[in-house]
Amino acid sequence: MFNSQKLFTIHHPDLCPALRWKGQFVLAEKDHSVPDTSDHMYWCMHTQTPIGPDGENAEPAHCCHADRGCYES
Repeated sequence: MFNSQKLFTIHHPDLCPALRWKGQFVLAEKDHSVPDTSDHMYWCMHTQTPIGPDGENAEPAHCCHADRGCYES
Protein backbone atom coordinates (compact mmCIF):
# COMPACT_ATOMS: atom_id res chain seq x y z
CA MET A 1 0.00 0.00 0.00
CA PHE A 2 1.27 3.48 -0.91
CA ASN A 3 2.01 5.68 2.09
CA SER A 4 1.87 9.32 0.95
CA GLN A 5 2.65 10.63 4.43
CA LYS A 6 6.02 8.88 4.37
CA LEU A 7 6.80 10.09 0.86
CA PHE A 8 5.77 13.67 1.53
CA THR A 9 7.23 14.22 4.98
CA ILE A 10 8.52 17.76 5.52
CA HIS A 11 10.53 16.69 8.55
CA HIS A 12 13.47 15.33 6.57
CA PRO A 13 16.74 16.71 8.03
CA ASP A 14 18.22 17.51 4.61
CA LEU A 15 15.36 19.33 2.86
CA CYS A 16 16.49 21.87 0.31
CA PRO A 17 15.83 25.38 1.66
CA ALA A 18 14.33 26.36 -1.73
CA LEU A 19 11.39 23.97 -1.18
CA ARG A 20 8.20 25.67 -0.02
CA TRP A 21 4.79 24.27 0.95
CA LYS A 22 1.45 25.80 1.76
CA GLY A 23 1.61 24.70 5.40
CA GLN A 24 4.46 27.14 6.03
CA PHE A 25 2.06 30.04 5.66
CA VAL A 26 -0.75 28.86 7.92
CA LEU A 27 -0.57 30.66 11.24
CA ALA A 28 -2.66 28.20 13.22
CA GLU A 29 -2.05 25.19 15.38
CA LYS A 30 -2.78 21.83 13.76
CA ASP A 31 -6.25 20.52 14.60
CA HIS A 32 -5.62 16.85 15.42
CA SER A 33 -9.35 16.07 15.18
CA VAL A 34 -9.19 16.74 11.41
CA PRO A 35 -7.63 13.92 9.36
CA ASP A 36 -4.62 14.72 7.18
CA THR A 37 -5.32 15.09 3.49
CA SER A 38 -3.13 14.31 0.52
CA ASP A 39 -3.55 17.72 -1.09
CA HIS A 40 0.05 18.72 -0.50
CA MET A 41 1.22 21.65 -2.52
CA TYR A 42 4.95 22.19 -2.89
CA TRP A 43 6.91 24.54 -5.09
CA CYS A 44 10.49 25.53 -5.74
CA MET A 45 11.68 29.05 -4.92
CA HIS A 46 13.94 28.99 -7.97
CA THR A 47 11.18 28.37 -10.52
CA GLN A 48 8.10 29.44 -8.51
CA THR A 49 6.39 26.27 -9.83
CA PRO A 50 5.94 22.68 -8.63
CA ILE A 51 8.79 21.72 -10.98
CA GLY A 52 12.43 22.35 -10.03
CA PRO A 53 15.10 23.83 -12.33
CA ASP A 54 16.08 20.30 -13.35
CA GLY A 55 12.57 19.46 -14.60
CA GLU A 56 11.76 17.12 -11.69
CA ASN A 57 8.95 17.49 -9.14
CA ALA A 58 9.53 19.81 -6.21
CA GLU A 59 8.54 17.65 -3.25
CA PRO A 60 10.29 16.51 -0.07
CA ALA A 61 11.05 13.01 -1.35
CA HIS A 62 13.05 14.50 -4.22
CA CYS A 63 14.41 17.71 -2.66
CA CYS A 64 16.54 16.18 0.07
CA HIS A 65 19.76 14.92 -1.47
CA ALA A 66 22.78 16.27 -3.32
CA ASP A 67 22.20 13.88 -6.25
CA ARG A 68 19.81 16.52 -7.56
CA GLY A 69 21.68 19.24 -9.44
CA CYS A 70 19.65 22.13 -8.02
CA TYR A 71 19.86 20.93 -4.38
CA GLU A 72 21.10 23.41 -1.81
CA SER A 73 22.27 22.36 1.64
